[in-house]
Amino acid sequence: MSLLLTDVTVGDRPGRAVHLVDGRITWLGDAADAPAADRTIAGEGALLTPAFVDGHVHATATGLALTGLDLHSSSSVADAVAALRAHVDRTPDGIVLGTGWDETGWPDGRGLTRHDLDAVVGDRPAYLARVDVHSATVSTALLDRIPGITALPGYDADGQLRVDAHHAARQAAYGAVDDAQRRAAQRATLATAAGLGIGSLHEMAGPEVSSADDLVGLLALAGEHPGPRVLGYWGELAERGGLDLVRELGLAGAGGDLFCDGAFGSHTAALGNGPYTDRPETSGNLRFATGQLVHHVRACTEASIQAGFHVIGDAAVAQVIAAVEAVAADLGRDAVRACRHRLEHVEMIDGPDIERMRDLGMVASVQPAFDAAWGGDAGMYAERLGVARALATNPFADLADAGVALALGSDAPVTPLDPWGSVHAAIDHRTPGSGLRPFDAFDAHTHGGWHAARAEHPTGPLGIGAPADLALWETPQTLSAVLSERGRPACRLLVVGGEPV
Repeated sequence: MSLLLTDVTVGDRPGRAVHLVDGRITWLGDAADAPAADRTIAGEGALLTPAFVDGHVHATATGLALTGLDLHSSSSVADAVAALRAHVDRTPDGIVLGTGWDETGWPDGRGLTRHDLDAVVGDRPAYLARVDVHSATVSTALLDRIPGITALPGYDADGQLRVDAHHAARQAAYGAVDDAQRRAAQRATLATAAGLGIGSLHEMAGPEVSSADDLVGLLALAGEHPGPRVLGYWGELAERGGLDLVRELGLAGAGGDLFCDGAFGSHTAALGNGPYTDRPETSGNLRFATGQLVHHVRACTEASIQAGFHVIGDAAVAQVIAAVEAVAADLGRDAVRACRHRLEHVEMIDGPDIERMRDLGMVASVQPAFDAAWGGDAGMYAERLGVARALATNPFADLADAGVALALGSDAPVTPLDPWGSVHAAIDHRTPGSGLRPFDAFDAHTHGGWHAARAEHPTGPLGIGAPADLALWETPQTLSAVLSERGRPACRLLVVGGEPV
C-alpha cells in the first residue's frame, strides 16, 4: 500500500510531499510533482519531521506512574503522604506502587520512611521509588516479603533502601504486579509516546528493573497494532546468562540498565574525584569488578552484540571504558567499534575519557532533562557534588565536538516522556557552553536514536529507502523556527513503518 503526505513543511521548506510504499520512503520533493498513491493525507502546510526516538525508557514503570501514584509534584513529607492516602483510598487492593518523590527541596530535611507509609497503608505492601529510581522507601509489609533483606548492603531500618537492598525490593514490588495491570501500564506508555510524536522506544529491561516476561509482553503488545516501535535491551552480565535472552528474542543489545553504579541523588553514583560534598563519608558504589565487565564486553563483541552500561559517576564511566579498551586490545578496535557499545547517562566524564569513547566508537545515551531538573549552581547536583563538579556534569557539547555519537532519551519514569522538552533542555543547558546546537539536539533525538541501536539508514531518517517513521505537527512553522522559539507543537499524526497511528 502507498501513502502520500502532501502540502507539508519539511525542514525549512514548505510545499513538500513524501511518498511511502510498504513502510519505506520512496520519494520526497515538491508537492506539485508528487506521484499518485493509494491514500493521500493533506498536511495543510504543517511541519513534518522524522519521528522522535526515546533512547532510554522503562515502559511498564512509566505506565504505572502514568496510571498510578506520581509523587513528582510533592513538596513535603506531608504532601507526599496525603497523595499516598488519596491513592490508597482509590485503590483499596494490591501492592501500592509510586515514584517521583525528591526530598532535596522539602522543608522537612528528610525523605519518606516506612513509618510514614505504614501509617497509611497498614498491612499492604508498598514501594515508593525516589525520583532517580535508585533508592526507595518501602512499607513493613513489603520488607516482610523479602527473606534476608536486612543483611543486604543498603538496608536501613527506616525502610529507606539503596543498592542491593533496593534492587531486591524493586524486584519483589514489580513482581507483584499482575498481568492485567502490567498490560494496562504498557498500553498507557505506548499511547502517550504516540501522542508525543515518538516513533521508537529503547526499552531498558533487565532482571533488576523488570523481568523477561515483562519484556516479552511489551514486545508482543507493540507488535499487535500500529504504534511506536519497541527496541529491547536486556541488562544482565554474560556470566549470568545475559546473552541467552538477547539471542532468543533478537534484542537490540545486551545492556542498557546494566547498573555499574547508582545515581547522584541516592549517593550511589561512583565518584573518582572525591566524595560527595553533602556526605563526605561516601564516594558511591562500583557494583562489578572490572574483570566481569571485560568478560561481558568480550562475549558481546565476539557475538557482534551491542553491550550497554548504566554509568553516571566518573569512576563508573572510566571503569567501563577501561574494560572496552582491554577487549579492543585483544580483539581489535574494528571489532569493538562495529558493536557501538553504549554508555547510558554518562553524567560525569573526564576529558580524556571522552576521547577514548570516540576512539572506541562508543555511543553516549543521555537525558537532557536531568540537567534541566537538577543541574546548575543551585540544584541537587550542586548540593551533592559541589558547584564546580555540578557545572561540569552532562557535557553534551564536549561529547558532540569530540565526535561521540549522542542519542537523547528520558529515562522515563525518572523524567517524563517529553521529546521537545528534551531537545530544548539539550540546547539550554544550565552550564553555559555545555549545550548542543539546535539542529544537533533535534538530530540526536531522531537519527541519533537509530544510530545508537545500529539501525540507521545510510541517507538519514528522511532518505529514500529509510523506514517511514514520521511525525506531523500542529504548526505551520519551519523546524528552525520551532527550535529557535523553543516551541512545543502538538503531534497531529504519527506514522510508524508507513502506518498512520
